[in-house]
Amino acid sequence: MPTRKQRRRRQKERRHDWEEVYVDETGRELAPDEAAEVAPPQTRGRENGRRAAGPRPTGRRAPDRPSWRRVAKRALIFAPLMFVVITVLDPDTSPAARVLYTAQLIALFVPFSYFVDTIAYRMYRKRVEQADRPS
Repeated sequence: MPTRKQRRRRQKERRHDWEEVYVDETGRELAPDEAAEVAPPQTRGRENGRRAAGPRPTGRRAPDRPSWRRVAKRALIFAPLMFVVITVLDPDTSPAARVLYTAQLIALFVPFSYFVDTIAYRMYRKRVEQADRPS
């Protein structure tokens, strides 16, 4: 069963009229009688209740280029969290040992985090390049 939001969206789509727009190869809009002899119609907006073909925003934010500064900031955010987790999991260790364990975890976390950022950025660039390539 559709949600209230989905029902309202569907009702709104039914209320609006979508007109057919005829466009020639140069991008100039044509009158319907001119277009009948030139080419089949291309619609603007929706087509049979579906969105027109073309690039669609995914809603995802593009990943930033990887940087050591951003990774260091992330490590500063996670270091206290790691210290607290070590304290909770092993309360019998001394504070110096907890700091040492946290430093070791951060030493592993920083390069791994940079590596993950690099992979995400490369995958994003590859997808963008594939989308830009003409088929």
